[in-house]
Amino acid sequence: MTETAVGRAGVVNAMNGDADAKPGSKSEQAYAAVKARIVEGTYTPGYRLVLAKIAEDLGFSVVPVREAIRRLEAEGLVKFERNVGATVSGIDPTEYLYTMQTLSIVEGAATALSAPLIDPATIARARAVNQEMRECLEHFDPVRFTTLNQDFHSVLFEHCPNPHILDLVHRGWNRLASLRSSTFRFVPGRAQESVREHEALLQLIESGADADTIEKAARQHRAATLDAYLATTN
Repeated sequence: MTETAVGRAGVVNAMNGDADAKPGSKSEQAYAAVKARIVEGTYTPGYRLVLAKIAEDLGFSVVPVREAIRRLEAEGLVKFERNVGATVSGIDPTEYLYTMQTLSIVEGAATALSAPLIDPATIARARAVNQEMRECLEHFDPVRFTTLNQDFHSVLFEHCPNPHILDLVHRGWNRLASLRSSTFRFVPGRAQESVREHEALLQLIESGADADTIEKAARQHRAATLDAYLATTN
C-alpha cells in the first residue's frame, strides 16, 4: 500500500475502536509520538509525514506508524493529498469559527451558572493558574499556555449545575483540540490580553456580579480570541 492510500482504507477501522492499538503496543506508541510532535509544533501544518522516516526514527516497522496515521486522520490532525501523501492539517477557518462561536455561548452560560457556587478557595485556585499563565508569558510556550488556559476555564465552569450545558462545553473543547493544539501559536499577542481578562472575570465573580454580566464577559473573552485569529487570515 502506498503512503497516499494509507488513510483511505483505514479511517473506518480507526474510528471503530482502534482494535490494533492496544495500550503499550507499537501502534499506540507511534500514535502518541506523532501526535505529540504535531501538538508541540515540531510537525507544523503542511509538514509531510513520511512513514518510512518516522518508522526509522521510532525504531519501528512501517505498519504501526501507518495505523497511527490512520487514527490521526480520523481525528482531523492529518490529511491526505493526491501525489503528496500524509501531511499535518492546518486550521480550517470555517470549522474554527463555528466551534469558537458555539463555545463562547455554552462556556459563557456554564460560567455564569457556576458563579454562585464558586467559593473563595476555587477563586484562589483559578487565580493561581492565571499566575502560571502570566509567568509563561516571559518565555512563551503556546502549548503550555493553552493547557493552562483550559485549566483556568475548567475551574470556573466545573460547578455548572446543568449537565447538558457542561457536556456541550466539553465537546467544544475537544473539537477545538482536534482543530489545533494552540491558537496562541498563531496569535501570541493575544495571550497577554487573555491573562488580564481572566483577572477581570475573577473580580466579577468575587464581587457577586449578576449572571448576565458574567456571561457577557466570558463570551466576549472567547470572542476576542476568535477575532484575533480571524484577523490573521484576512
